[in-house]
Amino acid sequence: MNAPATTELPVVVIGAGPAGLAAAAHLVDRGLTPLVLEAGPVAAAAVREWAHVRLFSTWGEVTDPAAEKLLAPTGWVKPDTATYPSGGDWAEQYLQPLADALGDRVRTGATVTGVSRSGRDRIVDADREAQPFVIHITYADGHEERIFARAVIDASGTWATPSPAGGSGLPALGEKAAADHIAYRVPDFNDPAVRARYAGKRTAVIGSGASAFTALAYLADLAKADDGTGTKGLWILRRGISDSTFGGGEADQLPARGALGLAAKAAVDEGHADAVTGFRTEAVERDADGRLVLVAEDGRRLDPVDEVIVLTGFRPDLTFLSEVRLGLDERLQAPTALAPLIDPNVHSCGTVYPHGVNELSHPEQGIYLVGMKSYGRAPTFLAMTGYEQVRSITAALAGDLEAAERVELTLPETGVCGGAGLFDEPDAARNSEGGGCCATPATLQIGIGATASSGGC
Repeated sequence: MNAPATTELPVVVIGAGPAGLAAAAHLVDRGLTPLVLEAGPVAAAAVREWAHVRLFSTWGEVTDPAAEKLLAPTGWVKPDTATYPSGGDWAEQYLQPLADALGDRVRTGATVTGVSRSGRDRIVDADREAQPFVIHITYADGHEERIFARAVIDASGTWATPSPAGGSGLPALGEKAAADHIAYRVPDFNDPAVRARYAGKRTAVIGSGASAFTALAYLADLAKADDGTGTKGLWILRRGISDSTFGGGEADQLPARGALGLAAKAAVDEGHADAVTGFRTEAVERDADGRLVLVAEDGRRLDPVDEVIVLTGFRPDLTFLSEVRLGLDERLQAPTALAPLIDPNVHSCGTVYPHGVNELSHPEQGIYLVGMKSYGRAPTFLAMTGYEQVRSITAALAGDLEAAERVELTLPETGVCGGAGLFDEPDAARNSEGGGCCATPATLQIGIGATASSGGC
């Protein structure tokens, strides 16, 4: 079958999550035809998997203007902009209605297995950019299809590819064998079966971001409950403790994000969790009773735990993009021009510089990674960043370059600075000339009677 003329083709959007559905809404607003391909059985399938987790952004920060415009004729009413939705609220009260408004422009149960140029693998230069994209799809019932597209917006996220426990970025020895006692998402402690799994048990939480804060706070709440007596957390950090470990606290311009860190600190200070620092997991072993023993690269062995929750971030799935030419940073796996703006090795202070089509373009013209996937392995992505990305990209696809290059976003500050790349040099950021937004940190008291060494800001 010959490929049709590119101008007659839809823009394929991979993923019916927040960024993907917003992209489709912007495309409709621009008079372009979207086709959204969602691997899950329903729109926002990934968001629904963390339905129990409350966002630290308010309703006013997690809806997109073009989406609201598309929803308006349906009678949709925006929730109170000052309140905080859970993942379930977000999916049911906004994302599903948006998918419904898009109608048959959203296909569920459609897994993208490959993206290429029609008749051109990644090697071939000749007449490459004149060819439409070809997308291979496998549906839930097993049948396959290929479709053509004028452009591709990959908003498939990173939820399906969590990072492992191993400190080297690879699974720790024995990690796969211990899978029955390891979780890679924040557990839903409202589920009786999940609650029973952790109640009265000793659980290691590996990670240092918002998800780890949430898990620690949930474990502390369980420990305080009548059915949770004996519940104990063990917080595993790859770097040391400093006053930035728990986030920006009251200095965070997203108060709920700052509160997460404070809740984690309270869990440790109140003795519901112990902190272990500088621990990079190399192996997961079992003791004589079948409990898990974490072993560090430096040979340290921790007392046995019953469960492990690994919250070390996510990474993009690039396997189905192997035949297109992407320009990705070698560390973050984010678009080359975007990477310096979000690199946690360098900074986490202040805002991410607003960005759009220019920073998200690749050597292969017409393909874009947006939303969480655009950040590669970098953390701290916000929904409003994704909405600005797709606004800019769709403007460019419609030929409105002035709008594409216009900045229409101001992000809230985290109240934190000092990059993750400094974790082996805790004094580097603190002693930098001028101090930037960082002040000399106070020593934190971690746990009952334990003192943490001060680190960089």
